[in-house]
Amino acid sequence: MIITTTETVPGKVIKEWKGFVRGGTIQSKHIGKDILAGLKTIVGGEIAEYTEMMEEARQKAIGRMVEDANSKGANAIVGMRLQTAAVMQNAAEIIAYGTAVYVEE
Repeated sequence: MIITTTETVPGKVIKEWKGFVRGGTIQSKHIGKDILAGLKTIVGGEIAEYTEMMEEARQKAIGRMVEDANSKGANAIVGMRLQTAAVMQNAAEIIAYGTAVYVEE
C-alpha cells in the first residue's frame, strides 16, 4: 500500500477514487510506566515509555486505515493525516485518515 501525505502519488496516475478511509485506536497509560514517566519529569529528558506507547498507537491506527483501504479495493492512500486527542485522563486517541485511491501499477 502506497501512503502519501500529498494529494497525488508521484510518478503514478490515479485511476479511481475509492473514498475516505480511517483507522483509530485509544491507548491508555500503563500504571508502571506512568510511575517511571512521573519520575522522569523530575529530572527532565525524553519520556521513552510514552514515546513508545504513542508510536505503537500510530502504527495500529495506520494499519487499520490500510485495512479499510484494502477492503475498498485501493492500492494507495493520498492526503494521509494523523490526529491525536485526549479522550479522558490517562488515555489518548490516535486517528489516521486519508483518501483511498487506485493508481496505475
